[in-house]
Amino acid sequence: MLGRVNHVAIAVADLAAATAAYRDTLGAAVSQPQALPEHGVTVVFVELPNTKVELLQPLGDTSPIAAFLEKNPSGGMHHICYEVDDIILARDRLVEAGARVLGDGQPKAGAHGKPVLFLHPKDFFGTLIELEQA
Repeated sequence: MLGRVNHVAIAVADLAAATAAYRDTLGAAVSQPQALPEHGVTVVFVELPNTKVELLQPLGDTSPIAAFLEKNPSGGMHHICYEVDDIILARDRLVEAGARVLGDGQPKAGAHGKPVLFLHPKDFFGTLIELEQA
């Protein structure tokens, strides 16, 4: 069911500083910031030859990333995103197997404009998983 790793997401308190560190210190190509109000975040993608790193900053006080940063003020890994061929088929198979899909269970448009779902971290050994339709 799982395809390639699409990205690893890192929550950051200061998106400009994180972007500069990846761009200027590590020499990576970095996208422009993109606000995603439906997810409560502003994101930047660090482009790598084999995948991407997504830097997440809260967009407002009710952002799930704001809550994450309250517990982890220095930031840190937030989730890993895997590609799937058919997100509805993947969701249905996972629910049948007992996995919990966060939210209302319906895919939402992610940063790449493709449908995404998140799976409860308690079902996957403490790791929040995002699925993105390939």
